[in-house]
Amino acid sequence: MAKDNPLPKDIAGLSFEDALKELEGIVKQLEQGQVKLDEAISAYERGALLKKHCELKLAEAKMKVEKIVFSSDGAVGTQPADLS
Repeated sequence: MAKDNPLPKDIAGLSFEDALKELEGIVKQLEQGQVKLDEAISAYERGALLKKHCELKLAEAKMKVEKIVFSSDGAVGTQPADLS
């Protein structure tokens, strides 16, 4: 794993939707409680990485979102949206 991106390449390359789908599958599998302890631990660790990846993707998308603004003279421009 690279220092600037602590996620494994196979996770870092996933789209938000694919990562979320895999994370949902892991949660369902763990909730059913029908996996061995070692497998559950590995699944949990992967799930934590998938969650982090999804959070990073959402933060990245939030930074890209802009809103259209009109100045007092009628000029149109954009500025970062305040989504908080």
